[in-house]
Amino acid sequence: MKQLWAPWRLEYVRGVTNKEEEACVFCGILDQKPDPDNLVLYVSKHWGVVLNRYPYSNGHVLILPRAHISEINQLESGFLTTLGPVISTVETALKRCYNPHGMNVGVNLGRAAGAGIPDHLHFHVVPRWMGDTNFMPVLAEVRCINDHLTSMYNKIKPHLEEAFRRSHEEFKSDC
Repeated sequence: MKQLWAPWRLEYVRGVTNKEEEACVFCGILDQKPDPDNLVLYVSKHWGVVLNRYPYSNGHVLILPRAHISEINQLESGFLTTLGPVISTVETALKRCYNPHGMNVGVNLGRAAGAGIPDHLHFHVVPRWMGDTNFMPVLAEVRCINDHLTSMYNKIKPHLEEAFRRSHEEFKSDC
């Protein structure tokens, strides 16, 4: 049997076992300025956009409310009124950057639904391409991502900033 080494996943595996002991990673990251090292792409009064550290595909980003909540029905109206435009703006940026054939946009509510960090609500925006599924996750529990996180960040950031600049006037008031 051949082995596929992924030592960068050790940080994640260790983090999963210590989640109850640590502060919320999402709350901490939203207090930081956008930077390739923390993968924060954009922050505003109610939310932030970050590159997923463990992506399903190139360009997988998360939209996070600033509030540490676990359910959609706990969201403040300020976040709810900007969520649609934020998703639309992220979609526009990812289309310009990666030219995907489609997108998955969703949320996993609770660990049973697949949430890796169930205590802080977050929305996924995942670019998809025809034929991007393969046997690796099934046979080896491994995802093949063909772009490095720093490269993804540097590609997405200018497109995201441009998309936010072009967004609607009522939406700009939250940025």
